[in-house]
Amino acid sequence: MPPDVSIAIVAYRSRHYLPGCVQGLAAQTHRNFEAIIVVNGETDDSVDGLELPDDRFKIVRMSENVGFAPANNHAAQMSSGKWLALLNPDAVPKPTWLAELLAATERWPGAASFGSTQLCLEDPTMLDGVGDVWHLSGLAWRARNGWPAADIPLEGEVFGPCAAAALYDREVFLALGGFDESYFCYCEDVDIAFRLRIAGYTSVQVPSAVVLHAGSAISGRKSEFSQYHGHRNRVWTYVKDTPGPWVFLLLPLHIAANILVLAKATIDGTGRAVARSYVSAVRDLPRILRARRQVQATRTVPSKKILAAMAWGISAPFTRELQVGWHTPAAQRTNAQD
Repeated sequence: MPPDVSIAIVAYRSRHYLPGCVQGLAAQTHRNFEAIIVVNGETDDSVDGLELPDDRFKIVRMSENVGFAPANNHAAQMSSGKWLALLNPDAVPKPTWLAELLAATERWPGAASFGSTQLCLEDPTMLDGVGDVWHLSGLAWRARNGWPAADIPLEGEVFGPCAAAALYDREVFLALGGFDESYFCYCEDVDIAFRLRIAGYTSVQVPSAVVLHAGSAISGRKSEFSQYHGHRNRVWTYVKDTPGPWVFLLLPLHIAANILVLAKATIDGTGRAVARSYVSAVRDLPRILRARRQVQATRTVPSKKILAAMAWGISAPFTRELQVGWHTPAAQRTNAQD
């Protein structure tokens, strides 16, 4: 039988974490899946000494480090499942993770992507994130990152899933071109969440689908690499995906937000990387504007529906709260009230 799910794991300098990820997948209660481990570089030692549990697992080596986005696209193109799951090598799924995600697809037939509850690997009493949030100013964050694990929200709609542990309709993912490969890594999941919404799809966060995630353990959360790619790609996402005239109407707010980000980064000692990211983002604007025309041509829903899925609150970027418009199915709201 063909697999229900194809799981893509992009490994790069992840030898310390990958065995735990693979063992977590081997223990899944839903067993009809294939796992494609893409090693980013012929000389990378991520899989040295790694024992694959069975023939559901296979290793594919890239000739060089092509980046998180292209490597996942490569896995998606060679996969055969109806659903495509992405799992970071520094994430360890609970045994029912895959089963819970698949069960959610039955409850939400209009959704094309599903997110997981991410607990901190080092301290499972804390949340690593419960989905991605996009603020109308062009800021993005993992919802409730750093909050107590007791604050896991009910199942419901979120702007998009964090690609560290996410499930996508494979056919839809490929039809949209997968991740934007020019991003290399960081913010590619927010970009495709935007493009899914522009095409009329929604995303759902599944509280019962749980993984333990180290969170930027390999690239470093405050490294120059992550700061540069994260902020550059965030600006590209704003320009490319913000619908209609809103990209111009919200531009003063976007500029103000980026000035504040740069000021904070300067205080934190990462200002140089953030400044370089802005220079690079502006230098590539002609290409991004061409990409914008292609993306906006796929829009099938009114701008107000996309805007409603964003966070609007002034304090939201500081509290890392979920976006305004979060909701749950009627049945779950009733259960919660009971």
